[in-house]
Amino acid sequence: MSRMTTGFAAYSNREPLRAISFERRALRDGDVALDILYCGVCHSDLHQARNDWGWSKYPLVPGHEIVGRVAEVAKGVTKFKCGDAVAVGCMVDSCRRCDQCARGEEQFCRKGNTQTYNGRDRVTGEVTYGGYSAYFVVREAFLLRVPEGLDLARVAPLLCAGITTYSPLRHWKVGTGSRVAVVGLGGLGHMAVKLASALGATVTVVSRSLSKKGEALSLGADRFLTSSDTAAMKQARSSFDLIIDTIPVKHDLKPYLPLLDVEATLVIVGHLGVLEPMNTSFIVSGRRSVAGSPIGGIRETQELLDFCAEKNVLPECEMIRMQDINTAFARMERSDVRYRFVVDIASLIERQCNL
Repeated sequence: MSRMTTGFAAYSNREPLRAISFERRALRDGDVALDILYCGVCHSDLHQARNDWGWSKYPLVPGHEIVGRVAEVAKGVTKFKCGDAVAVGCMVDSCRRCDQCARGEEQFCRKGNTQTYNGRDRVTGEVTYGGYSAYFVVREAFLLRVPEGLDLARVAPLLCAGITTYSPLRHWKVGTGSRVAVVGLGGLGHMAVKLASALGATVTVVSRSLSKKGEALSLGADRFLTSSDTAAMKQARSSFDLIIDTIPVKHDLKPYLPLLDVEATLVIVGHLGVLEPMNTSFIVSGRRSVAGSPIGGIRETQELLDFCAEKNVLPECEMIRMQDINTAFARMERSDVRYRFVVDIASLIERQCNL
């Protein structure tokens, strides 16, 4: 049967998030229920709460970086049992029949994947509600196992920021000897640095100011390049096999394209929308590419979690209470976080008990 739970929701794009009670659907065959322990705060949560992309449905319960423990399993579940440490990322379903789903790339489902929140349940058509809540139900096929040894309080950002940067690193076959530049050093950027370094690449952080040099090197970068330093940028021309562009707002690619070596790629992972115009002559002349990349599929996301456990790679996090989410959103807008907020869902449960 269905179950009532609590969470925090945006009720419009002009209001702060506040408490909500809502009904989670009953488990269907093949479903797993989990008690949520932690939920990461992604920049896309802020965009969706504000309806920046124009498709938000209210009330909107954000959160697609979910970590918890299995509370119940339905008929047909074979991979998980009660008490297991598990995680849910950015999607909770897909058509499961198209060519993309068949090759484990559910994020490219021909009929569209079902987003963890602000999506539509494929059976009922109801709006999906995310991880800013105490309880969650998901198909077993979209549930991830958290390997032993990973700190559960720091796993959540791997489910979006982590896989968003890991997927292009794997697609473009980054490994020992690869020369990778990371543009921007926020939530995505710091994960790109850590993961590229763990894969064996030589990593350079590109930033407008020298003020982030110490942070970049402490996160695992080998070098630091200041984009406002004309001489340094000129000297770095044709130096990289892959550039991961994590800047989350409209910006100009022109300063970064000359850094690409012949047949190299700049991949955009941080910005959805219009960019400044660019001249294609440099791209064409060296068979260079500008590409985009979203999250990875379920199989690749599990690979990421296993890789992070093996290499001891975890994001830098600041734990917050659910009640402080609006303050966290305001700080995110000012880039005042190093590097990801994570909500301790125990604070939501404590609030419920005190009402």
